[in-house]
Amino acid sequence: MRSARVLWNGQLAGTLTRIGPSRYEFEYADAWLADRTKPAISLTFPKSKKKYQADHLFPFFFNMLSEGVNRKLQCRLLRIDEKDHFGLLLATGSNDSIGAVRVVPQNREDE
Repeated sequence: MRSARVLWNGQLAGTLTRIGPSRYEFEYADAWLADRTKPAISLTFPKSKKKYQADHLFPFFFNMLSEGVNRKLQCRLLRIDEKDHFGLLLATGSNDSIGAVRVVPQNREDE
């Protein structure tokens, strides 16, 4: 099981977890849910106490990944299998993303 903190402008919004080869969960942090001024991170993830589950990496997070030649280069340089979407997201989602959302591995302390 691998997991990551999902940050919105540097603040913890929730947790993304890969439970198995084909099971993913996203859950909002309690503090994020309690603050009415905090938005949902995506229209596909309305603010809710429920755990969002899928049998593939959620499209919102998958779309944060590079494509084509850039993806191949990242995978080669980082030594990550091109089919390991979650691994690539963990390796690149904390620095190499556009917008307010960053995905940071749980073991890293750089908010």
